[in-house]
Order: sequence, then C-alpha cells, then structure tokens
Amino acid sequence: MGHEDVIDSAGSTFIAGELPVGMRYRARDHYVVGREKIREFARAVQDHHPVHWSEGAGIDYGYDGLIAPPTFFSVPGFLAQTEMFESVMTGYDLSQVMQTDQVIRYHRPIRPGDALSFEVHLESVRHAFGGDLMSFETVVTDQDGVLVLVSRTDVVGRSGVGPDLGELGAGVLMHGFRPGAGRPAPAPRAGSPTRTDGPRPALPGTEPTAGPYVRDFDTVRAGDELPARTVRFTIGDLVNYAGVSGDPNPIHWSAEVADRVDLESPVAHGMLTIGTAAGFVTSWLGDPGALREYAVRLTSPVFVTREGAEIEFAGRVKATDPATRTATIALTARYQGRRVFGRATAVVQLR
Repeated sequence: MGHEDVIDSAGSTFIAGELPVGMRYRARDHYVVGREKIREFARAVQDHHPVHWSEGAGIDYGYDGLIAPPTFFSVPGFLAQTEMFESVMTGYDLSQVMQTDQVIRYHRPIRPGDALSFEVHLESVRHAFGGDLMSFETVVTDQDGVLVLVSRTDVVGRSGVGPDLGELGAGVLMHGFRPGAGRPAPAPRAGSPTRTDGPRPALPGTEPTAGPYVRDFDTVRAGDELPARTVRFTIGDLVNYAGVSGDPNPIHWSAEVADRVDLESPVAHGMLTIGTAAGFVTSWLGDPGALREYAVRLTSPVFVTREGAEIEFAGRVKATDPATRTATIALTARYQGRRVFGRATAVVQLR
C-alpha cells in the first residue's frame, strides 16, 4: 500500500498491530451542521458567548449568523473516527481508546449549513502505555472543498483487552446509541474508488481575523492574567455531553460501569474539559472566531461524583508577537489540586 493511498468505507481492513503508517481514511459521508446543534453543543460545554446562541449577535460580530464553539468539530469528528475504526482498523476495542493530546489549527469558524468532510491520516504508531499510541491528522473541509481546520489527535488504543464496556452498559445505553449497533455494513459509494493515487487536496483556507470585539493588541502584555473561572460538572452534564457529542462510553456517566472497571466514579469526557477551557479563553478574547490554534495534553482524569466536580481554569499571556498581532496563552486546569492539563496553549488573533 502506497504512503498516500486513500481508503474509504469500502476499502481494506487492518487489525491491531498491522496498521500502515501513512494510511488516509475518507469518511463516507459529509456532516451538515445544524443551527440548534450548535446551541446544544454550546450548552453542553457551558459556553455562553452570544455568537453561539443569537443570530443577531453573530451578524453584529461580522458573521452571517451563529458560529459554532471552537471544539464543535469533535461531534462529526467522533463519528468519522468511529467509522474508521469499525471499517478499516478492526481489532481495537473502542471502549479502550483513550485520547491523550489534541492540537487544532483553525482557518475559519464553523457555521450552520456547512457540509463538512473529514479525511483522517494515520501519521505514526508506536507501542506505549500497554497499547498502541496512534497519532492522527484530520483535515476538515467545507462543501466547496475549502479548508476549515486541521486537527491532530493522539490516542492510545488497546486491542481486545479489559471488559467489554458495551456489554457492561447494555442495561443503561439507549437503544441504537452504541456505534455500530444494528447498523448495516456500509455500501460502496457510487463512482468512489476504494483507493486513489493520493488525497484530494483541500483548497487553501484563511487565517482567523480580528473583528471589532477582539482585544486590542496594544492592551495585552506578556504576564497578564486571565480572570480565573471555576466550572462545575455534574453527572447530568456528562449525560448531556454524551448525547450531544455521540460518545456512548458508559464510564463517562454510569457509576455502576465505572465501578466495574475500577474507577472511583464516572470520568468527564476529555473533549468536554477541552471544550470548556476553549470557552474560557474566547470569553476573554472577545470573539471565538479569532482563535488561531489550540493545543492540550490531558494528564489527570476528572472524576464526577454525585456531588459533582469543580475545575478551576486559569490563564496567563505567555508571549505576544507584534508582527502578527497575536498572543499565546498558557492555560491551566486543576481538579482537587491536580493538574488536568499537562500542557495547554492557545494562540489568539488580536486587532
């Protein structure tokens, strides 16, 4: 198989331990962004910026209407990743796939009506942490083939080890909610080859711009502190995020299942914490559409008990660049005194 081969849903399959580095997987369908889905996601990550809720606010900020929170792409991204694992990367237990790192480079905000396409590139595989540490690059384009964002994700996957969480959660999962449950095998798309000579090139994107509500570069200094924010997660928040994001893993909201896999309580989704931290940054920035890059390494889990869990977010301006009028923000997130993020930074465009 060539380094630049592209596989779609009707292509070859690979078992754990035999993954071809350089494989590109093209999701079999696009994802159309809905207006209410944006609002649902904003509620799930506790992001109350008006551009995620109000058409009028979006227009006032210089957009056509609503724009999605920065980590909204993870909803269709999770679907594309699940499809890839079930279609061509068989052998991995999806309930044992754990995210460790996330880096996102933004080119433009996601808007209602966007038809997003996903192409996932397996960049590297190495054995670590008792499983396979896999690095993926995901290129997201719109209906015109224009680049929307590029995401790099590291996950640890384990092949058939540990309990079957799907079976453990059979009594609590909504029917049809588990990926693949009752789903027919995907059929080849008409006129779409299983492999091509190379990836479809995305049309160039743009850099995020600074609208009138973005902080002025001349008012920002290295060392400035962002106003701290404490966010509380409840089991209800985890249930809601599971439903909105499409992630059915019951360790995130079932105390019974968490106990059976030796966890002290349900664990908050990594992308829930990452998404909430993104809103913390953009509320200070003034305009979510001016976020250029966002990188997080997850270190410690957030256990959510019946009493809930509180995460303390803080940030500091690490550096400024007068040539590009950007600032780099260093973020921290702490839960019960422990660092949730091992490393977290955001590059923001200022005016």
